[in-house]
Amino acid sequence: MSDKTISYDPRWKEKYQGMITSPEAAVGKIRPGQRIFIGTGCAEPLQLVTALTHRASELPDTEIIHLLTFGDAPYAHKELASVFRTNSFFIAQNVRNIIQEGLGDYTPIHLSDIPRLFNSGQLPLDAAFIHVSPPDEHGLCSFGVSVDIIKSAAENASLVVAQVNPNMPRVLGDAFIHVYDIDLLVPVEDAILEVPPVAITSETRQIAEHLAALVEDGSTLEVGIGRIPQALLGFLKDKKDLGIHTEMISDSILDLMKTGVINGNRKTVDPGKVVASFCLGTRKLYDFLDNNPAFSFHPTEYVNNPYVISQQHKMVAINVALEIDLTGQVCADSIGTKFFSGFGGQVDFNRGAAKAHRGKAIIALPSTACDGTVSRIVTRLSPGAGVVTTRAGVNYVVTEYGVAYLHGKSIQERALALICIAHPKFRAQLLREAVEAKYLSANMADIEGKISVGPKEMRTTYLLNNGTQINFRPIHPTDEARARDLFYKLSQGTIYYRFMSTAKVVPRKQIQDFVYIDHRNDVTLVGTLQEAHGEDILAIGSYYLDPKTNLAEVAFVVHDHWQNQGIGTFLLTQLIRIARRNGIRGFTAEVLAENKAMQAVFGKSNCKVETRYTGNVCSYEMEFV
Repeated sequence: MSDKTISYDPRWKEKYQGMITSPEAAVGKIRPGQRIFIGTGCAEPLQLVTALTHRASELPDTEIIHLLTFGDAPYAHKELASVFRTNSFFIAQNVRNIIQEGLGDYTPIHLSDIPRLFNSGQLPLDAAFIHVSPPDEHGLCSFGVSVDIIKSAAENASLVVAQVNPNMPRVLGDAFIHVYDIDLLVPVEDAILEVPPVAITSETRQIAEHLAALVEDGSTLEVGIGRIPQALLGFLKDKKDLGIHTEMISDSILDLMKTGVINGNRKTVDPGKVVASFCLGTRKLYDFLDNNPAFSFHPTEYVNNPYVISQQHKMVAINVALEIDLTGQVCADSIGTKFFSGFGGQVDFNRGAAKAHRGKAIIALPSTACDGTVSRIVTRLSPGAGVVTTRAGVNYVVTEYGVAYLHGKSIQERALALICIAHPKFRAQLLREAVEAKYLSANMADIEGKISVGPKEMRTTYLLNNGTQINFRPIHPTDEARARDLFYKLSQGTIYYRFMSTAKVVPRKQIQDFVYIDHRNDVTLVGTLQEAHGEDILAIGSYYLDPKTNLAEVAFVVHDHWQNQGIGTFLLTQLIRIARRNGIRGFTAEVLAENKAMQAVFGKSNCKVETRYTGNVCSYEMEFV
């Protein structure tokens, strides 16, 4: 326990002496053929599980129901498969082998739907083994580190047996059961199971940085199970007024709460509260949770309710996947025909976040598996792979190579976007396969080898005087349609100044010349506004190197609405910075004599500038100094 004031009735054993028993005596109530629920995560009641396993020879045809447990699962050993039938709603390491061998069951189901199985009687429970804090002076025991589906299981089981542990934090919220709703109390003083923070790899770091860029100030986050979502929290230190509404929390939340980054001040639902249904952490987190009014733990049927989630403005849901195909189908619970994990809350939160005002539903995954030998982005899912999130339900997909926005996009747009964030060594193969599968038109075969994504060092931001933040990044192959859209939004005057013509149509080849570049000899930056539906391009700046002179021709265009706000000057400054780093000597440009605004931009370039006029065109040579 922490050094805080004791948060339970110190005389509880005396008051409820008639309900107290040993693990062995409690398990002695179980009969052959019954269905037993085992508490979740770090709240697994290990002494009851051990006592149950010791009675294996007396309990044929016993079914064990659970969601996710992190302690030992001795009932899931192969030699006991004829006695205990494991049925799991989510597959953890401790039961994976027996399920993959066909000696245990996996029930695929959305997490929000599980309580209904218990409440409706569709899956009746003969017993529930749970783990709680000692009762307080009102007789209330907290479910502590796991409320999730345990509350519903305890409300519907015929026999409720609780390990009562002073080391279990008294977690607040809809997280209590009255002692008289428990049949048997088993006092223990075991340490609560702990799950230490996972190590962050360079690959995970890259993904987390991309995810952090999608999180706006005032967002409410759901971070699912896995290395990637938990790593994200370490990259949010510069954000403001974040909220949490998630099924799970870990130690990674602590620093952000202590520094005030996470305060819930701008949450639409449950403002000021960190809402969760269970946690996987260490004693440090458990002590922080104990009687802490900043936390409000609720059952799964509330936390994972897509309607509740959708009411949260700027809801950002981040979940992981094992594989995704080029049409956007997400496999998250199996590797081929082998079941690996589960649906969990992915679909619940994806649906809710996608419906939320300015919400974002994100699927994150490394680009490869098996030490880089296998692409996780594939033309077709592996034979037997199950679809957890359908192609219609996917919004954002993130790998270490970038972000693909798929919602409302055609199959061709999706395929190209996903190829661009695949590992570079698999992009050419994926492109060929996409053309063969008719996901991409045959003329896209010409761009094989040209799909390149600019380095993150080219990313930057610019804050306008009115507070609007413009994001600048290298152009991406999927920007072809957005670049075309920008052209058709330009006034005829802007088109004339930029292209020295009154063209009313921009050839596709010209747009592709912007898009398919090598990011060294040819560089194109786009200025974008982040929207819930993706990005809008409002400015494009490019340079094209002439290797004979080591000078690059520079040009850019800004949407009329955003002109005269310093964006052109900022674009030029960034292009100069990139060109210098690439060893380029300087820029050239041609500007119409009447285009005074562009001439002013070049005049402020801090370069050695030479000009000459040919008719109504002014030619610039700007040597870097």
